[in-house]
Amino acid sequence: MKLTRLIVAIVLLAVLVVASFRTTSNSFSSPAAAPCTSSALAGAFTGHFTLTSIQKFGCEGEWAYAWATVGTGEEAIGVTQVMHFEQASQRWVFVSRERDCKASILPSVVYRQGCFSN
Repeated sequence: MKLTRLIVAIVLLAVLVVASFRTTSNSFSSPAAAPCTSSALAGAFTGHFTLTSIQKFGCEGEWAYAWATVGTGEEAIGVTQVMHFEQASQRWVFVSRERDCKASILPSVVYRQGCFSN
């Protein structure tokens, strides 16, 4: 009887060790969450887009929109940009509103706020 209990305990321990190893070896890290701050989104405004200010913005997952002013003085204009967070570069980038402004692609808040203005 004692030998049977010992064998059962050893088998149970072996099963737990194997299960623990499989869980550990198959685990993976999820991608970092996209930072949803005006300063993080401002990084997408490069090149001919000299950012003056961001009036309103919002994010959902790896998608965002920003209502911003670019340029200064008489050259200042209001723009609306739709952005996607690139995990590889860890930065926000502009996307094509013509290609990506579809309810089937974008989260509803980004679609509504980013696709129907200038």
